Amino acid sequence: MRQAGWSPFLARRALPAALCPFLPERRSLTRALQRACQTFAVRRLWQGKASVFPDEAAALRLRPGRRAWVREVLLVMDGVPAVFARSVMPIAPRHRFDIAFHALGESALGSLLFANPRIKRSPLEFRRLNTRYPLHRRAARQTRPAPRFWARRSRFNQAAKGILVTEVFCCFQAAPKRPEKTI
Repeated sequence: MRQAGWSPFLARRALPAALCPFLPERRSLTRALQRACQTFAVRRLWQGKASVFPDEAAALRLRPGRRAWVREVLLVMDGVPAVFARSVMPIAPRHRFDIAFHALGESALGSLLFANPRIKRSPLEFRRLNTRYPLHRRAARQTRPAPRFWARRSRFNQAAKGILVTEVFCCFQAAPKRPEKTI
């Protein structure tokens, strides 16, 4: 799946400390974010058929310019947009997973992906997105603008169906504070 600019290697010493618990997380990012805040929400921004970016097409083995199902959401921690996520799923072949994907609404995609042991995840890939990268621009419209964002992606597969999930980390300049438990 590796494409130009995406790497399976992550130099942790180059990361802001606040990203260290989240960027390399192989399990559910949603669960990790939920543990780090008091309130968590998924805000669906858009879902429908759209043309995919060239690197997404290559990762999903689609012809360039091909349309696919696209879902864009914000993962919001304590009222602050923290992660812009884009999921891309080929229209064909049709699969029963399509119905569940379209019915997600404001629910996290991870609730589907990590609940089914038959769904396999590829290794994570990492990249710093600059302002020329299309996902940077989409994320910056929803969050605080920054010259670069860290991002990760992986492909989830079940049978012949694949879904590419890219997560752009938008507001991790300082470590999210764990809420103190009050009695």
